[in-house]
Amino acid sequence: MSSKTSKGATEGKKSKEISSLAKLYLILYNAGQVLGWSWMLYQLLAYYTVDRDSGKTLWEYISLTVIIFQNAAVLEILHAAIGIVPSNVIITTFQVLSRVMVVCGVVMATPTGKVSPGLPLALLAWSVTEIIRYGYYALNLVNTVPRLVTWLRYTTFIALYPIGVTGELLCFYWAQDYARSHGVWSVEMPNRWNGTFSYYYFLWFVMLLYIPLFPQMYLHMFAQRKKILGGGAAAKSKKH
Repeated sequence: MSSKTSKGATEGKKSKEISSLAKLYLILYNAGQVLGWSWMLYQLLAYYTVDRDSGKTLWEYISLTVIIFQNAAVLEILHAAIGIVPSNVIITTFQVLSRVMVVCGVVMATPTGKVSPGLPLALLAWSVTEIIRYGYYALNLVNTVPRLVTWLRYTTFIALYPIGVTGELLCFYWAQDYARSHGVWSVEMPNRWNGTFSYYYFLWFVMLLYIPLFPQMYLHMFAQRKKILGGGAAAKSKKH
């Protein structure tokens, strides 16, 4: 065997090894997220049932789980950017950062965001959605996705996505007045940068972004649903 052939075989083996490692990593990542979001859903339900007299607010009760597993989703932007998953980088970035903004920039940043009636709505929609989504991804990596899981993955969003968005917007709304009156993360003149920044107006800017972006994202998900569950020979062939 020539040295060039040997080198090519070595590189091919290395590429295959990297692919296998990436696949193992993704399986572990998705399985870990399933467990994390399942625990979050359990905590959410327990808070309103068996632990309703705990004396804690919902955020105090569930905050650590939310912070860990929602912020861990930032890795999905990296996954898409480096190509180990086929997701669209721009869509993934918006989906992930919009939630991170709610958790870190709204709920963690303001006491009013922590008691918003939108928080349980958002957490319920997020947790059910993510258990199904990450479960689908993990099973897909080992080529064992039950038809029911596929149907849930591309159907439950019809109700859960609007519920989640409603919860997110309520969190923003509950936080904006506190941000204005307390100057949260705002910069006023005079300062050495000779500039100003109003976090209050920024929150409203983000809220207004939902008007053009939500319909686009929602319709995109319907398009994905039609592609996967649309029936016919074409849809069946794509599954195989």
